[in-house]
Amino acid sequence: MGQYRHLTVAPVGGCIGAEIAGVDLSEDLADEVVAEIREAWLDHLVVFFRDQQLSLDQLSAFARRIGTPGRYPFVPGLPDHPEIIEVKKLPHETINFGGIWHTDTAYLERPPMASMLLAREVPAAGGDTEFANMYAAFDALSDGLKDFLRGLSAVNSSALADVSKTREDRIAEAGYEAGEDFEAIHPVVRTHPETGRQSLYVNVAHTARFEGMTEEESRPLLRYLFAHQSRSEFTCRFRWEVGSLALWDNRCAMHNPINDYHGQLRVMHRITFEGDEPR
Repeated sequence: MGQYRHLTVAPVGGCIGAEIAGVDLSEDLADEVVAEIREAWLDHLVVFFRDQQLSLDQLSAFARRIGTPGRYPFVPGLPDHPEIIEVKKLPHETINFGGIWHTDTAYLERPPMASMLLAREVPAAGGDTEFANMYAAFDALSDGLKDFLRGLSAVNSSALADVSKTREDRIAEAGYEAGEDFEAIHPVVRTHPETGRQSLYVNVAHTARFEGMTEEESRPLLRYLFAHQSRSEFTCRFRWEVGSLALWDNRCAMHNPINDYHGQLRVMHRITFEGDEPR
C-alpha cells in the first residue's frame, strides 16, 4: 500500500475498500493529488469520498481526470451530460438498479474500466452497497482449480438480466426499449492491465456458460464460483450519505446494491469509464 502526502486514506474493510479524506473533488485538482487518488484506488479496488456536493459539470470534470467516460448501452444519459446516467428507485418501486452481485456490463467486448457513483438522495436507512475483491477470491482457490480456470473463457450475455433482475430487467419493467442483446467471451481469469494481478472474472448477473460447454455442463462450477466470490471475507459494505461518492475498479471487483429500502427514494448519478478487452 502506498504512502500518501496529499490525502488521508483509511481502509474500511480488511480485504477491500478505503475512505479518502482531505480532498474537495469540486476543485481543479493538482496532478499529484489525482495520482494519489488513482494509487489508492488501485491499492484498495474501491475508494469512497464523503460530502462531495458536485454539480454535473464538476462530477464530469473529476471523472475525466480518472479516465475516459463511456456510455451505458441501454439508457441515454442526462441532457447536456450524456456520460452521466441517473440511477433512481422511487418509493413505490420494488426492484432496484442492478440488484445482484456483478461487475458492470461484462457482456461488452470492452467492459468499463471503472464506475463512479454519486449519491444525490438516499433513504433514511438501507440502500448500502457491498463490494468484493476478485483478486482475493481467485487467490483463495486451490492451485489445481486456478490452473483449470486459467484455461477457460466464459460467455457473458446481457440477456441474463431477464432472470437476474439486473439493470436491464429494471429498464424493461419501466417501459423502456432495451434494444439488442450483447454477448462477449472473456477469460475466466483476468490479468489486470495496471497491476499485473490475476482476478476471477465471472459474475452471476451476466456469465451464462463456459466457452465450448453447454449451460447445463457449466452450471455446477459456475454456481460454486458465484457462491465463493461473494464470501464475506472478500467484501466490504458502504453506507451512503448525500454527497458520498464511490469509485470502483470493474476489472477486479464486484458490487451488489442491497435492495432493503422499499417505500423510500434513492437517486444517484453514475459514470462508467471506457475500458480495454479483458486478457
